[in-house]
Parts: sequence; structure tokens; C-alpha cells
Amino acid sequence: AWVHGDPRKVIYPTDSYGQFCGQKDTFNENKTILFYFNILKCASPVVLINLQCPTTQLCVSKCPDRFATYIDVQASYRYKPDQWNYFKQFCKPGFNNPRKSVAQVLRDEDCPSMIIPSRPFLKRCFPDFSTKNGVLTVANQTTFRDGRGKTRNVTDLREAANGINNVLDARSVGMKIFEDYAISWYWILIGLFIAMIVSLLFLVLLRFTAGVLFWIFIFGVIGIIGYGIWHCYWEYDHLKGIPGSDLTVYDIGFQTDFRVYLQLRQTWLAFMIILCVVEVIIILMLIFLRNRIRIAIALLKEGSRAIGYIMSTLFYPIVTFILIAICISYWAVTAVFLATSGEPVYKVMANQTLCKYANLTCDPETFNTTNVTKLCPGAQCTFAFYGGESLYHKYIFIFQLANAFVFLWLVNFAIALGQCTLAGAFASYYWASRKPADIPLWPLFSSFGRAIRYHTGSLAFGALILAIVQLIRVILEYLDHKLKGTQNSFTRFLLCCLKCCFWCLEKFLKFINRNAYIMIAIYGKNFCTSAKEAFFLLMRNVVRVAVLDKVTDFLLFLGKILVAGGVGVLAFFFFTQRIPIFAQEAPALNYYWVPLLTVIIGSYLVAHGFFSVYAMCVDTLFLCFCEDLERNDGSTAKPYFMSASLHRILGKKELSPKKA
Repeated sequence: AWVHGDPRKVIYPTDSYGQFCGQKDTFNENKTILFYFNILKCASPVVLINLQCPTTQLCVSKCPDRFATYIDVQASYRYKPDQWNYFKQFCKPGFNNPRKSVAQVLRDEDCPSMIIPSRPFLKRCFPDFSTKNGVLTVANQTTFRDGRGKTRNVTDLREAANGINNVLDARSVGMKIFEDYAISWYWILIGLFIAMIVSLLFLVLLRFTAGVLFWIFIFGVIGIIGYGIWHCYWEYDHLKGIPGSDLTVYDIGFQTDFRVYLQLRQTWLAFMIILCVVEVIIILMLIFLRNRIRIAIALLKEGSRAIGYIMSTLFYPIVTFILIAICISYWAVTAVFLATSGEPVYKVMANQTLCKYANLTCDPETFNTTNVTKLCPGAQCTFAFYGGESLYHKYIFIFQLANAFVFLWLVNFAIALGQCTLAGAFASYYWASRKPADIPLWPLFSSFGRAIRYHTGSLAFGALILAIVQLIRVILEYLDHKLKGTQNSFTRFLLCCLKCCFWCLEKFLKFINRNAYIMIAIYGKNFCTSAKEAFFLLMRNVVRVAVLDKVTDFLLFLGKILVAGGVGVLAFFFFTQRIPIFAQEAPALNYYWVPLLTVIIGSYLVAHGFFSVYAMCVDTLFLCFCEDLERNDGSTAKPYFMSASLHRILGKKELSPKKA
């Protein structure tokens, strides 16, 4: 890619001679815009931007700003030389022969037959469309002459520039959005800073409120279901004696109006039974899992305490973000170089539809010596696209897949490095005999150094396995997209099954990898050994894993919603000038939802960054807790390293951690 690629093919438009518009130190240095001789030959903007329009294309310094035809300009060039001087800048370079017959000029495409008012968009000249009283116009005109003796309606340009109005309107909206960002960016930063403070406070307060929040939610659910049972019984009893209410669902069959079913006693009886079963299941789970729930809540509180001692871990996601940004940049640049590594391909462009040489490849240097111009008058050898027939060009798609695979591998490695680093820091907290006295001086930095020095291979191997599965999923999605119009029912079923299986496999591997990295950080063993030990350790504590996972997910989800929702509500009242104190400070915006959505989404991402550290902390402490239970028995010879609160929950005799 780096040898053959040329990003200029993306940055600069290319004219019919394969030359870049606006490239420095070339003839076209000051000609940055691409002009189409006859835009009516272009079907849509997609053709103009991605493929090639079957008309001559030249680099110009500016787009036309008036209607004019070559016939009129040629007829008046002697007494109106200014019109000719203006028009000839849109002719082929060096052409200055107004005496040449119109038929020959149009046949050889020395000049366009007409020019129309245009404006640059994506470095190309497009008709300057506007709407006046609901009528499509160009420069306030509804008709124009095409230079070939016909008067056309502006709507004839609609197909050639299909969708340009919408795109230009979107551009206008985009400019307004940009203005809103320019006015409100510092307020957005203030909102994100508030989200960071609230997230930090939420994590600190979890040490005291984790249990309260969880039990309030659980008893709230029990109370709501209890009310549902009572309401179902009330409806069931209220319908007693009403004609038709004793019919069964089977008797009335399927009805599109579901309110009919609510008139049956059987419906409310079924609802009541279902809610009763759910209520009983929840109560039984609370009774039998109460101790494990207490352990989960204690671990959540312990995680908050650990983060309080190692505050630097909260900012490690910035390092992961920078590494992933570097990976994305490397992948994107390489992909652009690969996509632009073709050689210029020239094809015969003929005005005659019956020319047998049309669309065949040609060599512009030898084209004039062939008999193509004789058999097809007006035919030209013009630039078509970048490509090639060599072995390298045939396998560019494979190279793009390889580039995507490297991207997935590097991103997964960056994530693995972060997980292992955080796990090492929090493990040093758990296994400290006296907390916080025995915690290393720079636990996060020390853990990062160990991960880089000793565990790079293990992290890369785990990332490799995950990247292979993700690449297979990408290929399956590509095949599904390509075969969507042709595949039969069996193919759709097979692809759906494969996509589902590999999605499940990816989720399972992420779970295994995460816990394997924790074991690597604790013991320093290789990936396979750590993954095996982590898996069997979790299987021996599978109920605790399930309980802890659900309790953690609930509290962190609650925290994300609380942070994003709270800051979002505050931002809404501020940007809509509904806070009297700050009414004068609020900026005047085109769309208040632009900074509002930015603040809400940004707050959610900030909270997610903080809470991902907390989730890693809880997972690490849980594995350490399970290891502590299996390696130690609480005796004087083998005391536990866990906190006193976990001791009390387990009901052990030793109520203090190991002493030095």
C-alpha cells in the first residue's frame, strides 16, 4: 500500500487526462474544481463522485456564474471579446480558435456546448439549484438553451443532479450545526466535566449506598408485582357476572383488537397466575441467594474502596482511547493507500452509441495513431478510473481484509493491555496484608510495566483469537450483504445460524479473555494456563458469578442513566434558557438539540469510561476472593486476605485480615 498507493487520488478530483485538480507544482495548481462539459450526460451525483461521467472533464479555477452557449459566444466574439475570454476558460487548455466550425468543436469536444450557473460542491461544479415559490430554478430561471438548438426546462437537470438539493440542504444544516458547536463548545466541555465529577461521586458513594440502592430496587420490583397481582384479581372479580366475560380465549379465537381479551376473566386469571409465579421465584431466589447477594454487594463496596486508594486508575481509559485512536488512524490511512494504489485506466469515450470501441481500454499516447477516430468521429481516450490487471491489483481486496484483521488485532490488544493493567493494580490492593499501607507506591504504573515487559505475548495471543472470530463475523456480514438479493431460504437460514453462533462465540471469548487477563496479572502465567484456571475457578463459583454479574450490571446501568439523564436535564434547561440565573449566559443557537445530544452522549461515554474501570475492579476482586477462599482457610497458618466485612458475611471466626 505505501509503495503503490497515492492518497492524492482521494484528495484531488481527476480530469479526463488523469491529472489532479489543485495539485501543487503542476499546471492545475490554481484549478481546484472539476468542471463537466455536459452534465446532462451524468445520471446522478453518485456517478459524478465515485465513477466517471461520459463527458469531458476539466480542472477550472471557478465554476460558471452565468448561462451561455458556444453558438452565441462564437457568433459575437469579434465585437464582444470579453464573452469569448470568459467562455474559453471552460474549453480544453490551449484552445483559442473561435473560427473553428461549431459542429467540429462539439464533435471534438474542444468546448462545452453550454455553461450554466454552478457552485462548487465536493470540489465539483454542480448546477446552482434553488426553489422559488415551489418551482425548481437555476439562477432564478426555469429554462435554458442547451447550445444544440433546443430550449430545455431546468427540471431536465434534475435527473443529472438527482439528490443535489437534499445534499445542499444538508450542507446548510451542517453549517448551522457547526456554528452551534463553535458557540457552545465550552459549555459542552463544562457539561462533560460535571458528568465526570458526578461519575466520580457515584463511584465513591457506592461504598455506602450499593446495598441500599439494590434492595430498594428489589423491594420496589416485589411491590410493583404485588400491586399487579392485586389489580389482576380486582379485574377478575369485577368482571364476574358480566355477560360474555366467562368465555375462553379459545372460544373467541384470534382478534386484531387486543382490548377484546381484556374483557375476559380468563385473561386476568392468566396474568395473575404468571405474576404470582414470578413473585414466588423472586422471593425464593432472595431467600436462597441472600448470602451470595450480600457478598456481591460487599465486593461492590470493596471495589469502591479500592478505587478510592488507587484514584489514578479512573484516568487509564484515556490511555486506551489514545491507543485505539492510533490503531484507527493507522488502519484508515493504510486502507486509503490500498484503495488508491491502482494505475490510471483510460477508456474510449464515443459520442456515437453504436461505436464498437466504446468503453474499451486505450493508451492516450498512441490513441491518435489508431483508426478509432476514423471509425468513430469525435471519440476520445479519456481517464476512467484507477485500477489494474496485475497480480497485485487483483488481490487488493485480500489486502484490505488483512488490513482489517490487523486493525481488529491491534484494537483488541489495546483493550487487553488496559484490562491486564487495571487487574494488576487492583490485585495488588486485594493481596496487600495491611490496606493501604502495603499497597505499592505506584500500583498502576507498576502493573503497566509488568504487562508490557512480561505479558505482551499472552495479551497478543488472546487478542489474536478474538480478532479471528471478529474477522469471520465481518466476512459473514459481507457475504450476507452481497447475497441478499440472490440467496434462497436455506442460504439465509445458514447464514443466520452462522452469524448467531459466531456472535455467541465472540461474547464467550471476551468473557474468558477478560478473566484470563486477570489471572495473568495475578500469577504471571501464560494465556492458555490462565484461561483454563480462570474458567474452572468461575465454574466452581458459577452461582456467585451470576449473582455478582447481574448486581454489578444493574448498579452500573443505573449509574450511567443517572449521570447521563441528570446532566442531560441540566443541559436542556440551560440551553433552552429556562434557568433564570443563567438565562443571559446561554448562547443563541440554531438547534438547541445539537449541544444537548452531545452533552448526553458524551456524559454517557464519560460515565462508561469510569464505570468500566469499576467493573474491572469488581471482577478482579471477585477472582481474588475466590482464590482466597480456595487457597486459605482462615486459620493462623493460612489467614484470609479479604476485608473484615466479607469475613462477617462468611461467618468466619477470624475477623481481621492477615497481619504482617
